[in-house]
Amino acid sequence: MWFFILAELSVFAILILAFAVTQQLKPQLFAESRQLLDSSTGLAMTLSLLSAGLLAALAQERVRRARPRQGAALLLAALLAATVYLLLKLGEYRHLLGLGLGLEHDTFFTLYWILTGFHFLHVLLGMLIFAWLAQRCLRGRYGADNPSGFESGVLYWHMVDLVWVLLFPLVYVLD
Repeated sequence: MWFFILAELSVFAILILAFAVTQQLKPQLFAESRQLLDSSTGLAMTLSLLSAGLLAALAQERVRRARPRQGAALLLAALLAATVYLLLKLGEYRHLLGLGLGLEHDTFFTLYWILTGFHFLHVLLGMLIFAWLAQRCLRGRYGADNPSGFESGVLYWHMVDLVWVLLFPLVYVLD
């Protein structure tokens, strides 16, 4: 799992570096384009993702203490928090497309769509992992004596959170 996470982080690092370097080359374009994004929505997305991460960490603690049903319930709550992110991001995508700010609009939005779209796919995968882990918890597959697969799934989500914590200020806030 660590190899997979490091590989994914490497891809995100290259994309983030491309965004940061291009921002230095085209500061006015990036400043103007950034004004078209709603940073308060970005903050709400951040809070929803971090809430899902906290709930997943609490679920992991419950599984380690041989309380897999409680772990499953916390994962379902994490899924709900992640769903808030998805709805907010889909709303943002719809708004931007309505303004004609698609992938081909300019360099800022090309990188925006690639970065946030790639992250969005990782959130979807993380949600599928949460659902799968919750189902396995309810079937007694995870517990104090066997938490490793569960922990790998939660670790994946923390990678998704880490990437967003880097993306949010880079894309929505910093000039």
